[in-house]
Amino acid sequence: MDSALTTVGLPLALAIIMFGLGLDLTVGDFKRVGRAPKAVAVALGCQIVLLPAICFGLVVLFDLPALLGIGMLLLAASPGGTTANLFSHLFRGDVALNITLTAINTVIAVVTLPLITGLAIAWYDRQDDVSMPLVEIVKVFALILLPVGIGMLVNRRAPGFARRMDRPVRIGSALILAILVLGILLDQRENVGDYIADVGLIAALFCAISLVVGYYVPKALGVTGPQAIASSMEVGVHNATLAIFVAVEVLDSVEISVPAAVYSLVMFLFAALWGMWVSKQVGAREDASVA
Repeated sequence: MDSALTTVGLPLALAIIMFGLGLDLTVGDFKRVGRAPKAVAVALGCQIVLLPAICFGLVVLFDLPALLGIGMLLLAASPGGTTANLFSHLFRGDVALNITLTAINTVIAVVTLPLITGLAIAWYDRQDDVSMPLVEIVKVFALILLPVGIGMLVNRRAPGFARRMDRPVRIGSALILAILVLGILLDQRENVGDYIADVGLIAALFCAISLVVGYYVPKALGVTGPQAIASSMEVGVHNATLAIFVAVEVLDSVEISVPAAVYSLVMFLFAALWGMWVSKQVGAREDASVA
């Protein structure tokens, strides 16, 4: 991949995306956990424990090559982001719950992301050529948390400006992710056919399973309606830009970033189709209860 894209483009992309997240956040979003503890706990359990376990099962089932397998687990360990919030808004989810989940899981990921990815590296016995140094991980999350904090400050001091910037930042984030994915695929163009053959189906399955798990597990445990939709989007729509950044900048492997890039190609379509379906289901139940 072109060095300018990795050394300038990737950090800038991640900073813009996380600044956009901060524009939606307030301190109250972190405090909201106490008002909806069940919904938060169930969604975080799905995201932090259940999804990596499911992803690991798929990686073993599909017998992925080491670097692609590590990339899949890195993707599974990545939190949700602004795109999850957008999909939740579009399909009648509880966006406040999304924002709370994203905020909390982004902080928790400081521990869980290197832990899960490190276990994947150890599983493939690739410690000699793939390492996740603690100093670099700290730098990554400093890059994440600093723009989030700046965005929160802007939201507090200039809420009108924050609201006006929300849509442009979301659109910019989507465009930036598209450019990153294109850059990765162009960089790996000699192998892209093999990569898609190796990881395309598993990435699509993982995306679909994540969305379904994120909806039906909370629903089975009594979290329903808009909160279940919010959980589904938060669990099913990962921060692929973060996964790409860690793969390229920390693990120094474009190949490890390929699963996140391929996942990004199918995620928007799957989340949109799924969102239309679940919002109709929730709407139909609400109408029936009113009647």
